[in-house]
Order: sequence, then C-alpha cells, then structure tokens
Amino acid sequence: MFFLKSRPIEASSLHQPIILGKKARSMLESKGNSTFNKSTGLPRKRFYRARAHSNPLSDSHFPVPLSPQHVDYSLHFPQIFPSPDRSGDARRIEFADVGCGFGGLCISLSTLFPEKLMIGMEIRDKVTEYVKERILGLRTTNPGQYQNVSVVRTNSMKYIPNYFEKGQLSKMFFLFPDPHFKEKNHRRRVISPFLLDEYAYVLKEGGIIYTITDVEELGVWMRTCLENHPMFECITDEELEADPVVKLLVSATEEGQKVARNGGQTFQAVFRRVALSG
Repeated sequence: MFFLKSRPIEASSLHQPIILGKKARSMLESKGNSTFNKSTGLPRKRFYRARAHSNPLSDSHFPVPLSPQHVDYSLHFPQIFPSPDRSGDARRIEFADVGCGFGGLCISLSTLFPEKLMIGMEIRDKVTEYVKERILGLRTTNPGQYQNVSVVRTNSMKYIPNYFEKGQLSKMFFLFPDPHFKEKNHRRRVISPFLLDEYAYVLKEGGIIYTITDVEELGVWMRTCLENHPMFECITDEELEADPVVKLLVSATEEGQKVARNGGQTFQAVFRRVALSG
C-alpha cells in the first residue's frame, strides 16, 4: 500500500494534455511570437527551456494515480483506448523513459516499436508540456503514427509503483541523469540500491534497464549498483551489438547529441532483470 502526500484526484482528470486551439495558435503567430514552427507544426524548444535538473526529494504538486489501475490510458493513447475502460484490452505500457527530457528517445522508439506502448516520465513542467505538444504535432502531421507514445509529469523516484504493476515493463531508460556530485546528495541519484528494488519489481524477468552518462564517476556508480544487485546481470557485448536500442542512447537524445558534438565520452551500463536465485 502506498500513501501519497498529494490529494486523491478523479481518474478522469489525470494527466489531461494541454492543447492549444487553432484560434489561440493564430493569435500567437499574429504577434510574431508563436511557440509553434509554421512549417512543421511542432513546438519550438526555446519557449520551453527549464533548469537542467530538479530536486527529486522536494515536495511537488501534481496529480498522482492511486495505483496502476487508476492510470487513464485514454488520455495518453486516445486512438488505441477510446474509453477509460480497459477491461477488454490487455495491452499495457511496456517502455518507460525516466527523466525523458525533450522526448527524443521516446519519439525514436515509437516508430522502432510501433506495437509497444511507451511513456516518458519528466519532473519539469515546461519540458513535459513541450513533449506533449511535440507528440500531438507528430500525430497530426503523421496520421496513424506516434499513437503509442505519451508523457507524464511526475517524480519517478517517488511514484514508479503508482504507474506500473509488478513485472509490467520490459525496458527502462535512465539517460544522462543528474550526477548530484556532492556526496551528501548521492541519495538523490535516480540509480541507487534502494531504487533498484523498485525497478526490479516493475520490470519483468528478462526486462532490460539502460543507463548512460557522460560523467565517469556516475557511470561507475550506476554500474556498481547494478552489479551488486542480486536481480540484475550485465548484458554481454554481443547482445549490446545486436540491440538496435543501444545506438539510440546517444543519437536520439539532446544530451547525447551534445556530448557527441563536443567529442565527449559516454559510459553505459545495460543490465537484464533476472529471477532472484534461491
């Protein structure tokens, strides 16, 4: 059982996307200050800039589902789930990008795995709104595509079990997370022995957790945490080479592209969820 500081909210009000109508967009454009690109219909990133990181231990005020059964899929995937009632459909979210940033990885995965449902989880409000508008724009300009991807503003370090059932996920991503350099702040790191227990709970056996950073000390930290956890084993080099997702860890994200432009080095740790040995 989970006790939330946030006040319970009707399920129908959860994660309602903010959609600008044609009239509102037209007014913005007439002032020469449109948040949308006229040629692509996609949001302009410069209007959604925010601090690079946020304190995950601070109290935040946003709606949180009471349990995975209270997540309204019709708000996230309206073409796939026209109604909040999912009783006749066994499909569930399988990929979670924790700290998804501007959504580059989720967007790329959406077309690579069109049959899988996926969600980006981001704590910063402006960045979350950008990803929402980006997905809506892509759905409009690419009919039939990007219906399987969505985003939610939440604190993943606190509320992962509120979104996913035991063994629900097949892939989790932690790309370029906040390094929290000071030792006193290491408890804020999104990969830790305690949080790996939660990730192991929501990952199915055989599921994969992907991590990458350009900070060597953090890379060593994340790899060590995973190596020391009894429910994760390292993926072999041969498997990494054959996995099309691995190439996206750098190329599909804004942070990864920035590191590549600057000739920087990255440190990956990719592990498989295994059964707890007797």
